[in-house]
Amino acid sequence: NSSFSYKKMRYEMKPLFEQRIRQLLKEESDFQAFSEIVHKSPLNFIRCNTLKISPNDLKERLEKKWIIKQPFVEHPEIFLIDQNLLPGELGNSIEHVLGYYYVQEISSMMSVLALTPEPGEFILDLCAAPGSKSSQISAKMGNSGTLIANDLKLDRIRILAATLERAGVTNCVITRKDAVALCSHLKKSNYKFDRILLDAPCSGEGTLRSSPKTFITWNEKVVEKMSRIQKKIIANALKCLKKEGVLVYSTCTHAPEENESVVQFALNNFPVKIETLSLPLKCRPGIDEWKGEQFNPEIKKACRIYPQDNDSEGFFVCKMTLLEEIKE
Repeated sequence: NSSFSYKKMRYEMKPLFEQRIRQLLKEESDFQAFSEIVHKSPLNFIRCNTLKISPNDLKERLEKKWIIKQPFVEHPEIFLIDQNLLPGELGNSIEHVLGYYYVQEISSMMSVLALTPEPGEFILDLCAAPGSKSSQISAKMGNSGTLIANDLKLDRIRILAATLERAGVTNCVITRKDAVALCSHLKKSNYKFDRILLDAPCSGEGTLRSSPKTFITWNEKVVEKMSRIQKKIIANALKCLKKEGVLVYSTCTHAPEENESVVQFALNNFPVKIETLSLPLKCRPGIDEWKGEQFNPEIKKACRIYPQDNDSEGFFVCKMTLLEEIKE
């Protein structure tokens, strides 16, 4: 039975990828913990959609079929389903179809918690599909104010639109444009945002647990190419912020070229200040050096989320404030 043998398949890290991870995780035991956990399926986290139902009411409904935990007192909307589920079970439940919850990995929720959206604000989610973070932002805004959710590819826009519709989001405008082009257009029209989420396209090193094919597709050239794209996007995004506006930069990768290096580029070229984060997951500080590039000590305030620390996927989050509006 071929499907049975497939289950047993275990991808290995490419030697260069392993070497890079060992550079980040200097202690052997830390590296071993990482290389063990990346072969395990991720936990079943969901986020209660407070636009449609309260965490208490949803918990009551779901407890009839699953074991539900709310691991974070301050974030009652985050649920862990603490048991093994059948494939597709989370997506097929009536509560999911009704938009009462969204299936979202815990580390992916961190960017919006860092962004701290407020009701009534003007917010941009620059690389928004499939809509997990856009729907989370709208819930935090209580469907008030305006959210612009942008993506480029039409198939991704379709998924984004379906996500927002199911979640009952009504304060959102969807745009379809290249991120750099959109920012330059918005800047010309003098639109300035209170907050911008730049959850950047990346090499995806943090998603090994949910998409093991990343073991095969990983390639250092992709990391370098993504780093160039990310710098271009952040440079244009910062120009669309109000003075004292907040930008959260996040990726689902461990690569410093796509994380600290991009933040360093922002610090070098724009009047930004890195903010201290307080997130409910265990964070490690941003690193101070990579391949001869020295990073500003302020970048330690960024948050590196490793799978072995939180039994999660890997992630990176950095929050920055724009000190002066960028005129040009």
